[in-house]
Amino acid sequence: MPNTIYVLNGPNLNLLGTREPEVYGRATLADVEKLCRDEAKAQGFDVEFHQSNHEGDLVDWLHEARAKKAAAVVINPGAFTHTSIAILDAVIASELPVVEVHISNIHAREEFRHHSHISKAAKAIICGFGIDGYRLSISGLAAVTKTKS
Repeated sequence: MPNTIYVLNGPNLNLLGTREPEVYGRATLADVEKLCRDEAKAQGFDVEFHQSNHEGDLVDWLHEARAKKAAAVVINPGAFTHTSIAILDAVIASELPVVEVHISNIHAREEFRHHSHISKAAKAIICGFGIDGYRLSISGLAAVTKTKS
């Protein structure tokens, strides 16, 4: 799986398109998945795409990405961004390049959203570009991983 990028989505992202469209837009999670698959294919990668409202699932997928020697991870941890030491620890343990992505600009929102536990271990952070942030993440990871090869 060295040519695979894991794209992981946290809580409430299954509601994209209907939840707070003024913040997150009208694109659905299916739209995000298609965008990710298209960009990954253009960059020569496959995608493992997952979403869960459960913290442990995200931890398990990070462990799986490590075990299967994935090329990289794109993660939108949702609200776990601000609360989850477990996901931070799993990102560190993965030993993979990880990009943290957020659809909205978390720094322009409520104060509690300004802090990210995950950023401490991320290779990069992209926020505020809507779902296009996922494409930018994959493109950036492709450039970094191809440089290492």
